[in-house]
Amino acid sequence: MDVHFDFDHYQVRLIKSADAVIIANYFMRNRHHLEPWEPKRANAFFTPEGWKQRLLQLVELHKHNLAFYFVIFDKQEHKIIGTVSYSNITRFPFHASHLGYSLDEKYQGNGIMQRAVKETVDWMFSVQNLHRIMAAYIPHNEKSGKVLSALDFVKEGEAKNYLYINGAWEDHILTSKINDAWKPD
Repeated sequence: MDVHFDFDHYQVRLIKSADAVIIANYFMRNRHHLEPWEPKRANAFFTPEGWKQRLLQLVELHKHNLAFYFVIFDKQEHKIIGTVSYSNITRFPFHASHLGYSLDEKYQGNGIMQRAVKETVDWMFSVQNLHRIMAAYIPHNEKSGKVLSALDFVKEGEAKNYLYINGAWEDHILTSKINDAWKPD
């Protein structure tokens, strides 16, 4: 499946089996930067070998429309600088997914994530025909809150001890975006 969106010198595309080295490099480069916002990761998560196994699963999930894992690729630097993922995709009668994303520390504050999420949300709504996309963020992650707010994600509530992040249960702000153009298949 070839899905990609280009803007400036970036490309947002589905991750491929051949990306094991560059995705492992992305997570190694950003290990400490992402640590406060993510679950504790096994060492294999930061190696090409670990990613080869993970990519086999992700490519299968793509084929069956059960999840979509996008990467943000800097075409000038020839490296992955971020991820946008749609997981827990449920079809009838829910037609929904969870959204997650991360961005290289050196690329923060340039609108890249907002653009990547917008393009992929539009695709999830128009091509995958989802009705709802849900995203949650830790309350003190103001950057993430701003990305979602700018894209018209609406706060739906707060969840206590929602996700086990970096070795501790963290409260999260729950948001969603609804596809007003949704029609049954």
